[in-house]
Amino acid sequence: MNNNKRPESMARIETKQLADAFIAEQVAAVKEQVGDKKVLLALSGGVDSSVVAALLINAIGKNLVCVHVNHGLLRKGEPEQVVEVFRDQMNANLVYVDAAERFLKKLEGVAEPEKKRKIIGAEFIRVFEEEARKQDGIAFLAQGTIYPDILESGPVKAHHNVGGLPDDMQFELVEPLKFLYKDEVRVVGKALGLPDGMVYRQPFPGPGLGVRCLGAITRDRLEAVRESDAILREEFAKNGLSGKVWQYFTVIPDFKSVGVKGGLRSFEWPVIIRAVNTRDAMTATVEDVPFALLQHITARITAEVKGVNRVVFDLTPKPTGTIEWE
Repeated sequence: MNNNKRPESMARIETKQLADAFIAEQVAAVKEQVGDKKVLLALSGGVDSSVVAALLINAIGKNLVCVHVNHGLLRKGEPEQVVEVFRDQMNANLVYVDAAERFLKKLEGVAEPEKKRKIIGAEFIRVFEEEARKQDGIAFLAQGTIYPDILESGPVKAHHNVGGLPDDMQFELVEPLKFLYKDEVRVVGKALGLPDGMVYRQPFPGPGLGVRCLGAITRDRLEAVRESDAILREEFAKNGLSGKVWQYFTVIPDFKSVGVKGGLRSFEWPVIIRAVNTRDAMTATVEDVPFALLQHITARITAEVKGVNRVVFDLTPKPTGTIEWE
């Protein structure tokens, strides 16, 4: 029997009642698998890892060790939200690692997108390994594997950096969501009491803002990306677009343009707004954002974000453009 094939008898999880039944079943299964041993989880704050964390806290409490690595490339408020939800509200055994300086030093002067991705991925594995080795009694590694990951990548969630831990760390995997699709994971997350900001978190690349600060990452441009993205997300939420648009974000390229601010000539960066809808991420259409809203967002970004004097809206569908810029 293929243990990675979704059971044909498994009902689609579309209601809280079905989600509650799934949670009870998985809590029992985790308790049976893990016993009194400890489980390690890389908690990014994304949908999958957050739902796994909440479920395992229900099952084994403090025997789950969550490691949240802040690599300095997260969106505004995300590390604080992870600490607030899991440590303060759920009383999780959470290890918070502020590794921002370490990552940014590794990335200094690196402009090629794939090199940036590799540096971020490799450094994440090193940081996570270091924290894992500090823990005693870890026998299991939890992962936010969901069913599309199995269909696309095999039994291990290959695009999760924790998959690259050294061979001597012989952890048995705990993957309670591995038969669920993303929409089902969200239903389970709501049933577990996670906030909507986590449950409905839009897709976010593993390298984070590192691929939205185009070219070689500088601290000032990275901060400008973070602040402009926060304004865009706030305005989309206030205007009913956060649940309508699949993905939206800002990008800052590694060049400047001439402008006028405060009656004086300025030479500063442009901010690019991207807002797209898709079913499968293979193709994407551009959201028709109301022009008045775009004008308002532009006014806020140019007034509130340091080093920015221009805002442009990306009208390119996929194809010919990709969803991300790098």
